[in-house]
Amino acid sequence: MAIEITLLGTGSPLPDPLRAGPSTLVQAGQVNLLVDAGRGVLMRLAAAGLGPSQITAVLLTHLHSDHLTDLNDVITTRWITSFPATPLIVLGPPGTANVVDHLMSMLRADISYRIHHHDDLTDPPVVHVTECVAGMTFEFEDVTVTVGETDHKPVEPSIGFRVDYEGVGVVLAGDTVPCEGLDILCTGADALVHTAIRSDIVAMIPMQRLQDILDYHSSVEQAAQTAQRAGVGTLVLTHYVPAFGAGEGQDWRDLAATEFGGRIELGDDLHRVTVTPAAL
Repeated sequence: MAIEITLLGTGSPLPDPLRAGPSTLVQAGQVNLLVDAGRGVLMRLAAAGLGPSQITAVLLTHLHSDHLTDLNDVITTRWITSFPATPLIVLGPPGTANVVDHLMSMLRADISYRIHHHDDLTDPPVVHVTECVAGMTFEFEDVTVTVGETDHKPVEPSIGFRVDYEGVGVVLAGDTVPCEGLDILCTGADALVHTAIRSDIVAMIPMQRLQDILDYHSSVEQAAQTAQRAGVGTLVLTHYVPAFGAGEGQDWRDLAATEFGGRIELGDDLHRVTVTPAAL
């Protein structure tokens, strides 16, 4: 009875030689859920021991480019490495279908080349998109995925996901400020995976474009407060802005600990966290 969380990409919109773009792998039983698909996601997925053909579904929290930059790579590489080719399931907020339609249009030439060159590729990739709103639930084998509303305005709508498996619940918040929808999603969960920024550092950088991110991301302290209100046992921080060096981050942990009394996890790409029921 456990859910495995792997932080595939812990970076921000800024290219980083050490951190891929935002993406998290959630493994429950035989189900592999890819939450967001930032820059370099398939390289990190390979390092975690999986290929795109093993992804059960892609869950998109919102449509900011840094969270879906490599969705086209997931679509194409899954298509050409699955035998036989299998549809890719994508769950995301309203607007996701339009994004996927445009990605497929961008890939049209590539798809044509491959179909004409490979006798066993006779059809283009198939992507099944479901646009999600709060309260929707999905079943993948014995895993339940529940959708909740988050607040990343003016990026609207944005959503979070809760994954439940054999008595273990994990919430994936995406980018958001504290909000009722996330609190509801976290109720009774065992772990919260939350993006966070060091607002104390960003506030001192005299650049308006960076100042602008303060009002629609949770600070480390706010993410910790959300976890504390919900009573989860584990808080997993990711999507670090500004990112800390490899093997560092104790100052982030210390800040979170001022607001949250449970286990705090953060780290470099491929950091892995095992979540078991709170009763254990």
